[in-house]
Amino acid sequence: MIFNDDKAIKVAEFLLQVKAVKLQPNNPFTWASGIQSPIYCDNRVTLSYPNIRTFIRQNYAQTVLDAFGKPDVIAGIATGGIAHGALVAQEMGLPFIYIRSEAKKHGMGNQIEGYFEEGQQVVVIEDLISTGGSSLKAVEALREAKLDVKGLVAIFTYGFKLAEDNFSNAMCPYRTLTNYDILLEHALATNLISDEEAASLLEWKKDPQSWKK
Repeated sequence: MIFNDDKAIKVAEFLLQVKAVKLQPNNPFTWASGIQSPIYCDNRVTLSYPNIRTFIRQNYAQTVLDAFGKPDVIAGIATGGIAHGALVAQEMGLPFIYIRSEAKKHGMGNQIEGYFEEGQQVVVIEDLISTGGSSLKAVEALREAKLDVKGLVAIFTYGFKLAEDNFSNAMCPYRTLTNYDILLEHALATNLISDEEAASLLEWKKDPQSWKK
């Protein structure tokens, strides 16, 4: 999923530096699903740092071009992918639209906001991939609107096999700027975590539902 390891390591470094990603295997977070997680990720934090925001924007744009060519439209997924998607569209000189989690209950009842035309090629921008469920709901909405989804690009993925299977079944290729394994390698190399903590974090990735701190 990674095109340039040096850039992937740099993105991972930035995520850890500004605490967009927090690693706490001894004091885990609880997800809405109830899963205990030793990692917390909020990539919106990167938007508050202009140099990091620029680096990520440029890498998004290059990854889109390398993987999918230049599309007609960039689409962001609400909410985390909206700001990043708009930045990527600006970087590439392309129109921008975004997809709500569901259609509005009032007004025009839109789920997709912004101007587009049937048959246009679109690349989707997401900030984070966990299982891929919410991302692929957005892809489905775009396809139902008769847009040609070339693929999806995100900043970070946990690397769950479930996500890989879900994207494969949906026939939606995806790329990420960095991933869980690269981030852990960097955290271990820079002494942000110990060998024992790294082992625990890897065990969580294999089976999040049964993982214990």
